Amino acid sequence: MTETLANRRVFRSKLDTIRPTYGFEDVSLAPGTDTVDPGDVDLTQDFCGLPLGIPVLAAAMDAVADVPLSAELARLGGLSVINLEGVQARYENPSAVLDRIIAAPDDRVQDVLAEVYAAEIQESLIARLIDELHAAGSRAAVSATPGIARRFGPFCAEHGADLFLVQSQVSSARHIATGYDPLELADFARYMPIPVAVGNTTNAEAAFMLMEQGAAAVFVGVGPGAACTTREVLGIGIPQVTAIADVAAARDQYHTETGRYVPVVADGGMKRGGDIAKAFAAGADVVMLGSPLARAAEAPGKGTNWGMAAPSPVLPRGTRINVGTVGPLERILNGPSHVTDGTQNLIGALRQSMAALGARTIAEMHDVEIVYAPSVATEGKSWQLRGK
Repeated sequence: MTETLANRRVFRSKLDTIRPTYGFEDVSLAPGTDTVDPGDVDLTQDFCGLPLGIPVLAAAMDAVADVPLSAELARLGGLSVINLEGVQARYENPSAVLDRIIAAPDDRVQDVLAEVYAAEIQESLIARLIDELHAAGSRAAVSATPGIARRFGPFCAEHGADLFLVQSQVSSARHIATGYDPLELADFARYMPIPVAVGNTTNAEAAFMLMEQGAAAVFVGVGPGAACTTREVLGIGIPQVTAIADVAAARDQYHTETGRYVPVVADGGMKRGGDIAKAFAAGADVVMLGSPLARAAEAPGKGTNWGMAAPSPVLPRGTRINVGTVGPLERILNGPSHVTDGTQNLIGALRQSMAALGARTIAEMHDVEIVYAPSVATEGKSWQLRGK
């Protein structure tokens, strides 16, 4: 007997629950009724108690942030984060080690990275780094993975660090472990005398729980960086506009419930001024930039960059890329731009975008309308795209 339509079984597939998510290339910012003068745009931020003239952090990558670049970025109003598991905390002469990585042939660079990062981290070099950062006029913001944060966090605080970032591939408030004692963020944040920021996540509920446990800031982004291969190797990640907006929603709810405002940091995936503007419209308070700043003449990577997980001897999730050296850091951030693709004068572009959208502050930028616009990069651009 033929089964009637009403009696047919209904099967629920996981694909039925797939939700749309959006990256910087998928959306555009919609002008509203108001505009302001670019000179009236205020980009200053209070980040974990540290005043910023511009809402820009340099990523904790060896090819991006060292003492000279940190000093220049501080002069321009931003802040660098130094990787405590990088070559600067392992070698008396990190420049020679960096040159070795930069010069390694493509088919050997992974072996060189694994060998270089096998050297022991030295507390004396960490203390020296903090002193040198302060002497150069920069705050001392440092990062480490959860596995070593318990060991080096108090040490850094005792030696004058201003901010400690616990950074991992995916951060969560609940880490299930067998055979070892995982870092308890609530306890760690409680006994640390300096702010403890945490990253990275893309999940609103996870972000809310991290805030409950004392995170001073939450970093957003799993795999969007130009030198990161996490998405290819592990198959995980959420496009940045969606990830930022989800975590920003958690921030706003947490602020409503507790009165404490926890900054959201968009970490990775931004190359142009338009990307940065979209990150703030999605809800970011600060952006962390890696490869865009690795292109600065002051950057230690000399036109190259590599992911923080690239040195892993068993499962690298980053690679060395050539980004080129395009000029001083000041030109990349404040111009004048020598190109038309939006990769220079990033702060000028942000100001212009905010002014056109009527946003005087980053907080007002959070209220800007975002539209789904996959054709925004190609509409009417056939002459530009010809031959590409």
